[in-house]
Amino acid sequence: MKTFLFAVALSLTLNPAVAAEEDKAPTAQQERMKNCNKEAEGLKGDERKAFMKKCLSRDSSVQQDKMKVCNKEAEGLKGDERKDFMSECLSAHPSQQHKMKACNRDANDKALKGDERKKFMSECLKA
Repeated sequence: MKTFLFAVALSLTLNPAVAAEEDKAPTAQQERMKNCNKEAEGLKGDERKAFMKKCLSRDSSVQQDKMKVCNKEAEGLKGDERKDFMSECLSAHPSQQHKMKACNRDANDKALKGDERKKFMSECLKA
């Protein structure tokens, strides 16, 4: 019985999937938590709790905005090309730049000009 348990334990430690799981980069939520914890140094009790709640929700909404913009820009991309684009888009560039690029592309697709384009851009950038 001991030999069997040893063999099971050994197979789990040598399993490449388990090893790969340990080498994964932190998730977006873990990164947000890390950043907010760093900003909250020195705060205690209710003040820290309130700060963390606000910080985590702020970072989450920024990430959601980035995701919307990047998804819109990635339309038509598939597979590894889409995956690579989304990774770069979400991590490397501020969401406002991507939003501007996407809105400009949409305005060009609709052949908008002058006041009509200004109005469209204003509404698009607010969304």
